[in-house]
Amino acid sequence: MSVVAGHIAAHVTAHVDHYKEQLRHNRLGLWLFFISEAFLFGGLLVVRFYLWGEHRPNVDQVVGLIVTSVLLISSLSMNLAEKGMEHGDRRTFSIGMLTTAVLGTIFLGGVMIFEWGLFPAIYQGHLTPGQDVYGAVVFAMTGMHALHVISGIIFILIVWNLGRKGHYSPDRHWGVESCAIYWHYVDLVWIFFYPALYLIGTPVH
Repeated sequence: MSVVAGHIAAHVTAHVDHYKEQLRHNRLGLWLFFISEAFLFGGLLVVRFYLWGEHRPNVDQVVGLIVTSVLLISSLSMNLAEKGMEHGDRRTFSIGMLTTAVLGTIFLGGVMIFEWGLFPAIYQGHLTPGQDVYGAVVFAMTGMHALHVISGIIFILIVWNLGRKGHYSPDRHWGVESCAIYWHYVDLVWIFFYPALYLIGTPVH
């Protein structure tokens, strides 16, 4: 019996060690991906400052502040979801994930309506891509960021569904962790984009 127990313990230990090693590789891969993404978003910021210089379009400051606030609040709900799974609280996990998805959708809708003007009957004070360098840069920066928000929302819903089915546990929840890191990264990018688009420079009327 002791021999069998020893084999089981050794197997469990080896399995845990393998998981920890895999987790280290996963985290490294994710951060390498973020570094590559930093070149993309950094390039967009360089383009913004090169083409706009010390000026910026006269964008709606209220809209910018609202969508930014919504996105920052979504990071709090995402953190709540991750902590919930770490403590085995699936209800908090589900509420946090769904709240984050809803807030991300609200942010996306705000950008689409007020910055892209997809619904001109609602709001007409927007730029257009081919209008000038201001419109081109706004659409390039918000468009690329919006793609990442959309992929983040899809990621969140997939992870939420897997968590709902019991796929994760307090000891093994890499999917939740990676989703949270990705969403925080998307929020971090917007923290740099927001002042570049809305605050820095003299408004051009």
